[in-house]
Amino acid sequence: MRFRVRKTAHVFERLGLAMAGAACGLFVGAYVGSAIPALTTQGFLLLMMLLGVVGFYLGIDTPQLPFDDAHSHIDAAELLSSAGTLCATLTALVSVAVIVLRLEPHAALHWLVLVGWIGGVAMQIIAGAKARMRKV
Repeated sequence: MRFRVRKTAHVFERLGLAMAGAACGLFVGAYVGSAIPALTTQGFLLLMMLLGVVGFYLGIDTPQLPFDDAHSHIDAAELLSSAGTLCATLTALVSVAVIVLRLEPHAALHWLVLVGWIGGVAMQIIAGAKARMRKV
């Protein structure tokens, strides 16, 4: 019984992380989409949200290396996960700040946010896949 409760709690936690990723993707998509006319589509918004869902679901809660292996190697999945999470959430924060404060940033920031978001969630997805493919 306790195993099922823990498993259910873990699924709820990961679904919450996925929804946070979707929200971050929505803010990034809204900011970048409104700043770059070619990306002002619902499909672009959905793509940014989907990347956030997958990245935050897979990449934030990665299984760690076994204790014996942790001291002898750098955990690439953990490093990628943390760097990707930082990058993705930082770009989401910048997007929210630009939207809420109604700033008019330089055009280079639009592209920097887009590349930062895609790079961050890509790192999360790769980290999550790498951590789950390990031999236990």
